[in-house]
Amino acid sequence: MGKKGIETLVGLFVLLGIVGLVFLALKAANLASFGGGDSYPLVAKFDNIGGLKVRAPVRSAGVTVGRVASITLDAKTYQGVVRLELDRGVQFPKDSSARILTAGLLGDQYVGLEPGADEKNLASGDTITQTQSAVVLESLISQFLFNKAADAGTSAAPAGAKK
Repeated sequence: MGKKGIETLVGLFVLLGIVGLVFLALKAANLASFGGGDSYPLVAKFDNIGGLKVRAPVRSAGVTVGRVASITLDAKTYQGVVRLELDRGVQFPKDSSARILTAGLLGDQYVGLEPGADEKNLASGDTITQTQSAVVLESLISQFLFNKAADAGTSAAPAGAKK
């Protein structure tokens, strides 16, 4: 194999490496699927969306069935309005509920859908009325510490005090 053949193989190897890095970058950014696919929009309103981000997965029973399309603030109710894009092949009953969940203890947040039992399905543009906001870890810790401090303050009595 001549010098030109080796240079061609090295060039091909470098090109494959670059393609692999681009693929990994797109996977890490949740942008691996370029095609919009056949989907339909739904809306869910939450009191607190926590760290939910656009392009976060929407899952039901652990299976990804869509993505978060946008997150805005309702100027009247001051709730987070989350627009979801669900795969057209997956239909949910009208009384389904949405929760913001966390993957693992400190992982990324996603929207979890729990199917209801209604005969009719959600249509394109419908709003999911039953929602549960994200659990914010900092709020849980501060509430726990506040409760412990309150318990310590009420249980402490003077040493010589009798009733």
